[in-house]
Amino acid sequence: MATTDRQATTLALAHALSAAERGLAVIPLSRTKLPALRSPHRDDPAPAPCHGECGRLGHGVHDASTDPARIRELFAAAPWATGYGIACGLPPHHLIGVDLDTKSETDSSAALRELALRHLFTIPPTVVVLTPSGGRHLWLSGPPDIVVPNSAGRLAPGIDIRGAGGYLVGPGSRTRHGAYAAAPGTAHLAPAACPPALLRLLLPPPRPHRAAPGRATTDAHGQGLVQFVLAAHEGQRNTRLFWAACRAYEDGIGAALVDPLVEAALNTGLSEREARATIASAARMTGHRP
Repeated sequence: MATTDRQATTLALAHALSAAERGLAVIPLSRTKLPALRSPHRDDPAPAPCHGECGRLGHGVHDASTDPARIRELFAAAPWATGYGIACGLPPHHLIGVDLDTKSETDSSAALRELALRHLFTIPPTVVVLTPSGGRHLWLSGPPDIVVPNSAGRLAPGIDIRGAGGYLVGPGSRTRHGAYAAAPGTAHLAPAACPPALLRLLLPPPRPHRAAPGRATTDAHGQGLVQFVLAAHEGQRNTRLFWAACRAYEDGIGAALVDPLVEAALNTGLSEREARATIASAARMTGHRP
């Protein structure tokens, strides 16, 4: 291993141990931002679901720990690690990450401000991590009895949420694209409590009644998503389609809305191949089979 890689691993371990002292469970990450340790079940012909019960390393966030000895063991098994991930949803902080992505065609920071004005909440002073691409991760603390799911673009295009089962790249990590760092004046802060109004937006809405799939295209919500795509201008088409497809899958009508969304995307100028690829990506992102 090159000297620079060894230094990056040593530095990542030091930052990970420091995070663990604050009650944040961590895992080693590679330069790709993925867990550095591969699944021990990757070659099993028919792997059974395992969250680390087998006792081996390589189960992603299920390996996350605040125990210094365990963390050193994880990094020793992954000497190529150059960063660390912080598992969300675990005590004592029950961390929720709000990922504001600058690569989106829509200004995610402005979208969050608009949501705050519309729903009457403010983001309190909290840890802010700056990403190499110019994005920001806001750290918030959730209630212990509420599970916040991961989502991509559900709040608005360009805003992703890291909740239970997800992780955030920790400050001090180095990736292929650069380093993650705490914004000045925020490193000493504890994750602030998530405003109740924002928390309500992060939770899936109750669905006591779901329209039959055959009626999904006439459902008001489904029609609204289709109209959202139809209103896209050049430069917004993929982003709007991806956002609408994510919402559709999260609301249980994704499969029924595939064809209407593809048709809407065709009307905006996207090719059928592009449209179906974007919708399939949204399905995977929300944990569904395309």
